[in-house]
Amino acid sequence: MRRFFFLVLATAVLSGMVTARDYTLLSPDKKIEVRINVGTTVNYSVYYQGTLIMGPGEAAMELAGGKTAGRNETVTRSTTRYVNSIVKPVVPHKNALVKDEYNMLSLRLKSGFSLVFRAFDDGVAYRFESALKGDLTVTNEFATLSFPEGTGAWYPLEESYMSHNERTYLKASLDTIGSSHLASLPALFVSGGINILLTESDLEDYPGMWIRGNDKGGITGVWPAYPAAERLRGDRNLLVTERKDYIAETRGTRTFPWRAFIITPDDGGLIESDMVFRLAPECRLSDTEWIKPGKVAWDWFNYNNIYGVDFRAGLNTETYKYFIDFASEHGIEYIILDEGWYKLGNLFDISPSFDLPELFSYAESKNVSIILWVVWKTFYDQMDEALEKFSEWGAKGIKVDFMQRDDQWMVNFYHETAIKAAEYKMLVNFHGSYKPVGMIRTYPNVLTSEGVKGLEHCKWSDEADPEHNVTIPFTRMVAGPMDYTPGAMVNMDRLSFKPMFNRPASLGTRAHQMALYVVFESPLQMLADNPSNYKREPECTSFMSQVPVVWDETKVLEAAIGDYVIIARRSGKEWYIGALTDWTGREFSLDLSFLSPGSYTVTSFSDGINADRYASDYKKGVSTVSEKSTLDIKLAPGGGWVARISPK
Repeated sequence: MRRFFFLVLATAVLSGMVTARDYTLLSPDKKIEVRINVGTTVNYSVYYQGTLIMGPGEAAMELAGGKTAGRNETVTRSTTRYVNSIVKPVVPHKNALVKDEYNMLSLRLKSGFSLVFRAFDDGVAYRFESALKGDLTVTNEFATLSFPEGTGAWYPLEESYMSHNERTYLKASLDTIGSSHLASLPALFVSGGINILLTESDLEDYPGMWIRGNDKGGITGVWPAYPAAERLRGDRNLLVTERKDYIAETRGTRTFPWRAFIITPDDGGLIESDMVFRLAPECRLSDTEWIKPGKVAWDWFNYNNIYGVDFRAGLNTETYKYFIDFASEHGIEYIILDEGWYKLGNLFDISPSFDLPELFSYAESKNVSIILWVVWKTFYDQMDEALEKFSEWGAKGIKVDFMQRDDQWMVNFYHETAIKAAEYKMLVNFHGSYKPVGMIRTYPNVLTSEGVKGLEHCKWSDEADPEHNVTIPFTRMVAGPMDYTPGAMVNMDRLSFKPMFNRPASLGTRAHQMALYVVFESPLQMLADNPSNYKREPECTSFMSQVPVVWDETKVLEAAIGDYVIIARRSGKEWYIGALTDWTGREFSLDLSFLSPGSYTVTSFSDGINADRYASDYKKGVSTVSEKSTLDIKLAPGGGWVARISPK
């Protein structure tokens, strides 16, 4: 039976020369309600179980020539639709089957635009669509939104549009956030106990959305204008020195990005949501069989500080053969050649200490593939020739770094890179990047991206700490996979830690680092530490190297933003559980009723009894459980717990 939960109110209210009309859209479970008013402006408000949680908000788009879609409008036609389907991702970073159920309302406006709303059980989204001839110029978009008094925020404060988007999420009252407070997305708001995460999906041929506060408990969307003049600093920092008076020049018939609001009363619902994926366009690649998620032995974090060898460690062929041997021994699919394999500024000027043909041949003999790091600007200037040469060498992917922008031009660079890399059957990892916007569905060769304050920050600061690690699963990770690069084997408590660029350590316990492999989503997951360190820790290394990077099912067992998180993920018949806490030690009793009936072996790694003093202290355990069992776990301050649950 088709279900439509829509109300189109027939009453019209005369407002000047514009006839205002009201529309209501309900989520399939009827808990979320969107009320839309079209007249002098287009406004919408969102209610959760009858209580206002956000709004009113305005949606409008200003075009060159003085025309504004969404103001002084009339609706020429309204259509509704109910969709209930199952999507099977090419790369299941969260679930092998994704339920896509929503009610939709499309309002065709006299301006030639349409405004489309979707209501899901886990949130709402809207976007503009246009059906104009020729091209159009968008000078600005209006997206203002108010919230009820007392709303709080987890706010990723930024300094400018030139950013890696590697931010600490600051907890604040929304009415203290003003127009000078620029933030990237995603941003999280808590209204009356209901979580609302704002982000976007299907970003193409258009700039990314940012926000500012208004000192009144509301926010305003802002967008970087199109670059008019640029200055290259070094080989990678292309600074915008002047901007156009518009944000996008684009085709007149198109869809625009979704403004997505993920809504859930429980914190774990944020992690379980895959709305960004659902809103993204379907896969555009005809052949995806070659796309192979996996783990990567990474060189840059550990500064190539391998030891116990007969050669000089560093940026040379011998060191990377050592990485290849390590990867091969542990079934790790990839190694990466990060900065240093070519002379900066020219991808074809290979550093003399590298014999690339020898390295690629050796990797192939060991069943290990190589991913090449590139500065985006150098890569862009040499893209076609570089991809052809990389393919000849046998490279299986590229790590593209230092974009630091999301204006329309740069967004189009991402799409061009994804498309051309796919033509050469290459994976893509975007670093120095903006947040994910659903590209893993549209171009599944884009396996992961940064846009997150990751483990590398431990090389120069104390900001990538356990409290940060139990915040980003509810914020940045909701948008999509994140290349946080976990796996440090040198672990420190707060008192002992100090940043060391050449010999870095992590904040928090060993078990905390190991649990990141279950908690953090990334189908191209790094092992960031030094292979020599991993060889000294065979128990931990063996476990981490075997944790899957794609999942059939994800369940959040316990969660509180900024405090703790416990996630269970299934791969085939095995389950993995990862638990993290902030600097407060905690105890939990985990209900295992999600298991299928039967007997299971649990292999666990927990904080050692002295982990609060010596953070690398851990304890391995093996036990037997069933679906009727509970698991009692104890986490040290900054601690973690991780387990594999295998059927007997």
